[in-house]
Amino acid sequence: MVWNKKNISADKVREISGRFGIDLLPASIFVRRGITDFTKLKFYLEDDLQYLHSPFNFEEMEEIIDRIKLAASEGEKVKIFGDRDVDGITSTVLLYNELTSMGIEASWRLPEGDDPYGLTIQAVDEFREVDGSLLITVDCGISNYNEIKHAADLGIDTIVIDHHNSPEVLPPAYGIINPKMEDSCYPFMHLAGCGVVSKVVWALRFSRLDLYNQEFCMLNIRPGNESYILEAVRVKNLVAGERITETLVPGMVDLANSRLLDFLQLQIIVYDAEPQKKMLQRIFGNNTDIHLVDAAPEIWKVFPSLQGKSLLKMRDGSRMVKYSQDSPGEVDVFLNLFAAFIYKREESLSSGFEKELDLVALGTIADLMPLEDENRIIVKRGMQQIMKTQRPGLRTLLASRNLLAKTLSTTDIGWQLTPTINATGRMGVPSKAVELLLGTDAEEINRLTEEVGSLNRKRKKLGEDVWAKVLPSAKRSYQDLEAKLVIVADKSMNRGITGIIASRLASFFGVPAIAVSIMDDKAVGSVRSAMQINVKDFIAGASDLFIDYGGHDFAAGFSLKLSKFAEFTARIEQLAPKLKGADTAEASIKIDAELPPSYLNPDLIKTVEMFEPYGENNPPLIFLSRGVTIESMELMGKSEQKHLRLLFAAGKYKWPAVYWNAADRANRDFSRGDKVDIVFRLGRNYFMNKESLQLTVLDLEK
Repeated sequence: MVWNKKNISADKVREISGRFGIDLLPASIFVRRGITDFTKLKFYLEDDLQYLHSPFNFEEMEEIIDRIKLAASEGEKVKIFGDRDVDGITSTVLLYNELTSMGIEASWRLPEGDDPYGLTIQAVDEFREVDGSLLITVDCGISNYNEIKHAADLGIDTIVIDHHNSPEVLPPAYGIINPKMEDSCYPFMHLAGCGVVSKVVWALRFSRLDLYNQEFCMLNIRPGNESYILEAVRVKNLVAGERITETLVPGMVDLANSRLLDFLQLQIIVYDAEPQKKMLQRIFGNNTDIHLVDAAPEIWKVFPSLQGKSLLKMRDGSRMVKYSQDSPGEVDVFLNLFAAFIYKREESLSSGFEKELDLVALGTIADLMPLEDENRIIVKRGMQQIMKTQRPGLRTLLASRNLLAKTLSTTDIGWQLTPTINATGRMGVPSKAVELLLGTDAEEINRLTEEVGSLNRKRKKLGEDVWAKVLPSAKRSYQDLEAKLVIVADKSMNRGITGIIASRLASFFGVPAIAVSIMDDKAVGSVRSAMQINVKDFIAGASDLFIDYGGHDFAAGFSLKLSKFAEFTARIEQLAPKLKGADTAEASIKIDAELPPSYLNPDLIKTVEMFEPYGENNPPLIFLSRGVTIESMELMGKSEQKHLRLLFAAGKYKWPAVYWNAADRANRDFSRGDKVDIVFRLGRNYFMNKESLQLTVLDLEK
């Protein structure tokens, strides 16, 4: 295995270290990982909710919020339609709780049994029968053109809240919120479905303020050389719009022909009005009467330490300045301060909203969303909420998995918690998970927790049985398709586990995999990627055969009539030779940093935890250290001793370590007492309620 440590610029490392006040080691890791853009670094070094992007960046957010508020005021019946996976389940719970808190008569529905993915004609018709008038799809809907058109024909408005890739022809919905749409105007496209729902929840809460949909001008003037510099920006829902910067010389201003006139006709908000008013009078004359709203007194009530401080002084010490490529103006500092003031004053937008992030983190981790940009803050703060969640059902579920009173990692969530919730959907009853997460009755919660656990055990058993059955045919498929693709189909494969089987096949063979459940009259399949191949685009080559299909770039699903399945497999076999992914000819490990033995000290965990949360697009840090000594070595394993437990001596410290599946290398490639070079990860180990640091060895050379 090749150890690959990328060469980096020492000057860039020193620049990042100095600018952000961090040690050279994490600065070098940022540079080696290519995270040098200041706006990207922000999401690693900060976790304040104010750094999240505004929901009102979405082009249609205001229209959707107004439609939901109309439903509340008119007493309309609203139906939430979600998906059967963790993302869809958490999305449904989040929105249902918010709508009912507004007094809306809301209900929810998810695909049960053999129902297809997404909205159905039957669901629309049944909603119409009870005089429903507003449908909201969550984590689905973007590909439901026919169903949404049918709803519109019946007089039902549909709001789509989704994050899947959008088709060329969008459904005729009342409004669509989807960061993957080209014209969404949202700055980050990789939110989970529940992440998009959380944006709607926050916007609904903001809409209760007098500020909602009120456009105003934030203005600041500062003296120049025999002139004044005026900065103004239009603001609506705390989002900056058009802005101007003018250099104004007293007595030389033609206001009638200036862009400034449009701004001054709005309500004008300033910081510390008295000096601002005096400068305006010097510019336009003493008879000038421009009404100014002074935000400073209210801001000082919330942030007393800022009283008497100028915007210029605040800018010099602002964290915002550090993350800006260009030096922000004082009006930008003012807008940032004003937003922080609103967040702090309105609990529902800050600490109240943060309580919802436990579910958003669950869905984001489960749906394998990239842990970059604002997803980092969402998951980091959400993980903290999971550990102290006040949702009775989630607390009971955590206790059943022995996850209470423990510092959780994304690995704990991804391997122990989300698969349990996901099992309900895979076994055809996602409603059980929704009921559990919404539950308040202790007896009912305990019953549901046991039922969800039982479904998970059945799902595991079913998966193992099917895996053993399809593996031989998968091997034949791998050979027949020239090691480009694997496809398996079986009547005994429950449609709920096709995704699990496809993922396992893709991992086992290292190529994209398709697993298909053969049903009475149709075939339902899942596709999972390998080698960074876009599988959604790949299966689009057979889209004319599908009843429906959709998904993400690296995970997709489809269904088709059974009569077309033979044609589908023939088409896939024709397309398979064209598949080309990343070069995997030579396995390699990307090293984040090489550490002299003296750097192997307990403080290293601080660097490791600086880069958390780990997950998609942010793998755990990998270190290289040379010349450490193997002090002890023993075999370990339950049924079969395939692993090694080691103790290394490095500098002043001794380091316990595990080396998985390396028993055959012991006393052959290395022995006790040898000096070795090791590639490893560092983490916390919990055993018998005691916490310790432990290395996980990835490779070792004498």
